[in-house]
Amino acid sequence: MDFRFNIVGDYLPLFLRGTLYTIGFSIASIIIGSLLGLAIGFGRMAKNPVARWPFVAYINFLRGTPLYVQILMVHFGVVPFFYGSTNALISGVVALSLNSAAYSAEIFRAGIQSIDPGQREAALSLGMTGRQTMRFVILPQAIKRMVPAFGNEFIVLVKDSSLLALIAAPEIMYWGNTMKGQYMRIWEPYLTAAVIYFVLTYLLNKLLAYIERRM
Repeated sequence: MDFRFNIVGDYLPLFLRGTLYTIGFSIASIIIGSLLGLAIGFGRMAKNPVARWPFVAYINFLRGTPLYVQILMVHFGVVPFFYGSTNALISGVVALSLNSAAYSAEIFRAGIQSIDPGQREAALSLGMTGRQTMRFVILPQAIKRMVPAFGNEFIVLVKDSSLLALIAAPEIMYWGNTMKGQYMRIWEPYLTAAVIYFVLTYLLNKLLAYIERRM
């Protein structure tokens, strides 16, 4: 295989810039998605089925449709409606955050429901309110159990951010496609992108394993 290292060297600064954008998209999306997911997760656990329905519908729709389609809908529909024009950076963060919120909501729900109901009853019997019980008793324990799931969600976001090349967001795959278009080569751009994604996810896995051992 004729692998041209010189063209990889030419594009290396652009790939590094794309890596920073990929990390930025992923961090912003996991933070926003987690906050939205927490609210949606509580709505998903509402006892009233009418109040619960919109949250269930949101989760099912976002989990049941391809992220590819969601990115295009956000970029060409949602962002122009609110922002006035398309913007790849805003669309990227919004699309990944909305998608992540659906999965985060289920992580919160599963984590909270995994705590023994007896602890809630004990806290209430001690005079704590429902909000205090959730804040000081249930959530601290549940969050420890959610860490591995959120770690996996973050790794998925890093890889899914490659779809943002569709809307010309300047992440790793965008520069891979640009390199391919300029040189009409396959191995150099895609193998370079694959190596960068592998290094990112490998380091994240190691970091998550360290955090889990410390908890």
